[in-house]
Amino acid sequence: MLKKTLRALPVALAVAGVAYAAPERMPEDVLQSLIDKHKSSYLTQSPQNIMMMPENPAYISAEEGEKLYKQARGPKNASLEKCDFGMGPGVLKGAYVELPRYFADTGKVMDFESRLVHCMKTQQGFTDNDAAIKQRHGANADITKLTNFIAMESNGMAWNPPMSHPLEKAMRDAGEVMFYRRAGSMDFNCATCHTQTGARIRASVLPNISAPQEWTKAISWPAYRVGHEATRSSQHRVLECLWQMRYPNIKNGSDASIALISFWTDAARGQPAILPDMKR
Repeated sequence: MLKKTLRALPVALAVAGVAYAAPERMPEDVLQSLIDKHKSSYLTQSPQNIMMMPENPAYISAEEGEKLYKQARGPKNASLEKCDFGMGPGVLKGAYVELPRYFADTGKVMDFESRLVHCMKTQQGFTDNDAAIKQRHGANADITKLTNFIAMESNGMAWNPPMSHPLEKAMRDAGEVMFYRRAGSMDFNCATCHTQTGARIRASVLPNISAPQEWTKAISWPAYRVGHEATRSSQHRVLECLWQMRYPNIKNGSDASIALISFWTDAARGQPAILPDMKR
C-alpha cells in the first residue's frame, strides 16, 4: 500500500546512501493532531475508522490515479501533467486546498472536479459522452482515482480558497445563502444539521460549521465511505446531502454545487485538510 511504501522509504534510502526528505504527515496524523487539540465528540466518534485509516483503500485508488495522471490518453494522446489547477501548469502540491477559485481561461469559478473535467476535455480531447468523464462517482471511475491522487498532494495543508476576485466572493456568498435557505418538502436547510455542537442524527454526531476544527473533517473529501465501500468526492457529498433533505437532485458541476463547496471550504479556512479521509 502507498502508506506502507511511504513509511518504508526513509530506511530504504538511508541504506542506499541517498539524502531523504521526510514525507508529509499522513491523514490519520492530521486527524490525531486535531483530536489532541480539541475536545470534539464529532472528531472522535468513529474509533474503528481511525484505526483503519492507515490501510485506507483510497490509497490504492490514488496509486491508480497517479498512473492515469501521467498516462497519455484520449483523442489527443496527452497526459494531464500540464493541467493548471490554480498554482501553475503541472503544480499539484497545495492546489486542492485552494479550490474553488476563478480561472481566467474559462472566466468562471471552478471547483476541483469541474477543473479536472475541463483539462480532460481541452488537453486530452475527451467529451461528455466518453466514460472517462461520464462516470463520476463510482469507485472505479477515472475521476475518482485522479481526485484521490491529486487531493493527497494537499494533505495537512490549510484550506485557503482565494477571495481576491469578485466572482470568487460572489460564489462564496451565493453558497452561504443556499446553506441557510429552507426549501424542499421537509423545509430543511444545511443549517438544520450543521449549526449545533454535538447534535445527532440517530447515532451519528454532526459537525458544526461554526467550529472550524470539526468542519475541516466534514469537508475533507475525497474520503472512503465504509458504508458505501467506495471513495466519494465533494460533488457526491453535495448531491447526497441535498437528496437527504428531499431537494431535487443538483446537477454535478453546476454553479449551485460549486457555490456550496465554495462556502463550506471558506468556513474551514486555516484548518488542515485530511486527504483522503475515511468516514462512516
